[in-house]
Amino acid sequence: MLSRVGETLYWMSRYIERAENVARLINVNNMLMMDLPKGVSTGWEPLVDIIGARESYQETHTDFSEPKALRYLLVGKDNFSSILNSIISARESARTIRDVIPRDIWEEINTLYYYVKDNQNEGLSKRGRFAYLKAIIDAAHQIFGALDATINHDLGYTFIRLGLMIERADMTSRILDIRSENLIISEEAKPFENIQWISLLRSLSAYQMYRQEMGVRVQRSDVIEFVMHSDVFPRSIMYCLGQMKALISPLPNSAEIITSIDKAIDELKAGDVRSLEKGYLHEYIDEIQIKLAGIHNDLAELYFLKPAE
Repeated sequence: MLSRVGETLYWMSRYIERAENVARLINVNNMLMMDLPKGVSTGWEPLVDIIGARESYQETHTDFSEPKALRYLLVGKDNFSSILNSIISARESARTIRDVIPRDIWEEINTLYYYVKDNQNEGLSKRGRFAYLKAIIDAAHQIFGALDATINHDLGYTFIRLGLMIERADMTSRILDIRSENLIISEEAKPFENIQWISLLRSLSAYQMYRQEMGVRVQRSDVIEFVMHSDVFPRSIMYCLGQMKALISPLPNSAEIITSIDKAIDELKAGDVRSLEKGYLHEYIDEIQIKLAGIHNDLAELYFLKPAE
């Protein structure tokens, strides 16, 4: 397979997964703000932090009000990780490799692009927001499901899955980091602490699976343990790392990357994440994000046309 094709499939997958994650974040944050009493909610600022765009946002915005932050997250032209820009990038990637992917996949991505672009006012309105975002999430699931069912499970599929897993692990670590750092702990919000941890789980579509594995009670230590260490939940950091290792192992010259993944897995297993306090948890997650970036860079150096910057 050409390096260009593998790289394009990898990024196409990452962009679709990113759009889905941002859509889920906005939807869950919207529901959290309705659940919490007025004046207690963290607002929309944490979502900008989760996608790592605070500096870029503040260059053109003076506050984190709902209309401004929502437009930036949904369709912001100056936000590379906005839902619209992510879908545009996924569509452009798919367009350049239309001879490699099934026709149905191209049509699904193209349809999603026009839906996001033509109905953006629905997403910006309170009445139409939930349906708009749910349609994006459902479309992303449909695209990945169709890819799994219709594309050859060869090298191309391996790079699609690698892109998906790296993006998913990175977003899970960001959500856990920012949500735990911005947890409202005032006396007024204390009765609602449980709701905030449930919101974190829902951001990852993890609430029901958490209850199956960890029990009915939702508490900080169990949530962190589940999101970071679960071997069976497909959005946990540990699960994503395990999948990356399984995907990379058959690739040529992959020994160095496998070693990096093994180190990340060993350190993740060794960490007593239940006992980590707020600041230490942030530092611990920072190390995980650095390792994920390193795995991406190693992939780019070995297999892609353009080495990682």
